[in-house]
Amino acid sequence: MMRAYRRLGVTDAVVIGLGSMIGAGIFAALAPAAAVAGSGLLIGLAVAAVVAYSNAICSARLAARYPASGGSYVYGRERLGEFWGYLAGWGFVVGKTASCAAMALTVGLYIRPGQAHVVAVAAVLALTAVNYRGVQKSALLTRIIVAVVLAVLAAVVLAALSWAAGQWSRLDVGADATAWGVLQAAGLLFFAFAGYARIATLGEEVRDPARTIPRAIPIALAIALAVYAAVAVASLMVLGPHGLATATAPLAEVVRAAGAAALVPLVRAGAAAAALESLLALILGVSRTTFAMARDRHLPRMLAAVHPCFDVPHRVELAVGVVVAVLAAFVDVRGAIGFSSFGVLAYYAIAIAIANASAWTLTLSEGPPPRLIPVLGTTGCLILAFALPITSVLSGAAVLAIGALAYLTRRRLTPTHP
Repeated sequence: MMRAYRRLGVTDAVVIGLGSMIGAGIFAALAPAAAVAGSGLLIGLAVAAVVAYSNAICSARLAARYPASGGSYVYGRERLGEFWGYLAGWGFVVGKTASCAAMALTVGLYIRPGQAHVVAVAAVLALTAVNYRGVQKSALLTRIIVAVVLAVLAAVVLAALSWAAGQWSRLDVGADATAWGVLQAAGLLFFAFAGYARIATLGEEVRDPARTIPRAIPIALAIALAVYAAVAVASLMVLGPHGLATATAPLAEVVRAAGAAALVPLVRAGAAAAALESLLALILGVSRTTFAMARDRHLPRMLAAVHPCFDVPHRVELAVGVVVAVLAAFVDVRGAIGFSSFGVLAYYAIAIAIANASAWTLTLSEGPPPRLIPVLGTTGCLILAFALPITSVLSGAAVLAIGALAYLTRRRLTPTHP
């Protein structure tokens, strides 16, 4: 590990976390969440935030203790054993690679629907080139895109609240809000918050990680929560729970209903920028976890190389870029999004449980979180995961089973594997 490799400060880390959390999801997630929660949408958002905060605190403490690339893969390996670390890494790489392809196609659909695959491949190759030039270039691009997206969301909120002043009754919780619906909405919205973990996967590229990461993660999460809450409140005040649930492009519908139809093109441009921002953060996270697993020989060792000039794992960057570009060129967008949801569920079902279990093992001298935090985080994640459709749960379990079988088979064939 090279000292020159550590180039990101607190602000850069916060921006990268925001780039993962305030992405395309804010433009689309509110409608399906409102469809299941109804007037309980804001309660679902609060539940998701509490679960995300609990997990974020555990990740922050562990990342400070183990400032290395890989996130939950590293924590599980160091605290619980090689197998559990591998399983967390496997779920992350598989699920998030599918998410990369799905998000690349989302970029294509926003920018040029008729040629979504071509635009998706171009976006992946362009972002791979940016990442290859160094993590600071990626952080700079993320900062620019985050600023654009936040400006668009601020315009939406201001337009909505100006028109809907006094419509506070639309925020009241009615009989349509059920406990099960709120939990389902929380499960959908939790994935939007989960980008905080991207900060931890960049552990080897952060200056003074013991100080920077524990500060950056809660700051990024708090800002994301404030943004999501403001947008959700504004959307409910304009459209109401039913109108929001049936909207195909929720924020575009909000500004149109608020009499600011001129902002619709701006909203669509902001959605495209947010999708691009999410894609950049996803590629960064997958490449760093793949790098950590390759260094431990769970993946080809040749991928564990750092560029002598740019201080990035350049072979991993290229490999991930090629794989995602090929997927984006040939897979159907619905198939990519469907498999992405399966893989991501697999990752969060096991990786967050592993991270929280790892945090539980921290001793007093290692600065553990309060004992209630990892229990709350793990319990909350399991409840939210099983509130999702059964097909997602079963498919996520299948992804983990395949990874476990591959690990056990390899260990049996190479018993002296380190």
